[in-house]
Amino acid sequence: MTPKDTAPEPRVQVTDVRALRALAHPLRNRLLGLLRLHGPATASGLGRSVGESSGSTSYHLRQLAAYGFVEEVEGQGTTRERWWRARHRMTSWEAADVLAQEGGSELEDELRRQQLANHARVLGAWQAQEAELDPAWVAAASLGDYALRLRPDQARDLVGELNAVLLRWLEAHPAEQPAEGTELVGVLLDVVPLKEWPT
Repeated sequence: MTPKDTAPEPRVQVTDVRALRALAHPLRNRLLGLLRLHGPATASGLGRSVGESSGSTSYHLRQLAAYGFVEEVEGQGTTRERWWRARHRMTSWEAADVLAQEGGSELEDELRRQQLANHARVLGAWQAQEAELDPAWVAAASLGDYALRLRPDQARDLVGELNAVLLRWLEAHPAEQPAEGTELVGVLLDVVPLKEWPT
């Protein structure tokens, strides 16, 4: 049984490179993602999900907590079996702020690699599960790509508008609160500059 708690905040804007370094650890990133998807969980439950020991997941949860990404659920569990929850539904940062700090370039590269790998996992899971989905869900799915000519300020405006729409939907339909007739829906947003379109 999952404990009831207050909903996570919509998002956190991170400016501290040390916090982003903590998040850049692949296991921590996965643990945070699971807490955001499924709501509060214990270190042992998360360990089973990711194939790690509860000691390992507990350590990494404490590291995430040290930087404010997760927190213990008050009044739940025991000293041996603590419940953890995500504090925010999403994490964002300004690449320019990260790149301006020492080690920022390597950190931004690692975070980007993890995001791209996660996008590939989500799309791969959808492709593998598509045959099991109701035809209405198959018809509702969408893949698209668009080529635009924009200035950097216009690209930022576009991202801001798209994020505003997604945040509104995220607030109304959070992943950790299933409702009758709903399925988990992955929305991947990529806006990337290219010297030329790949052929």
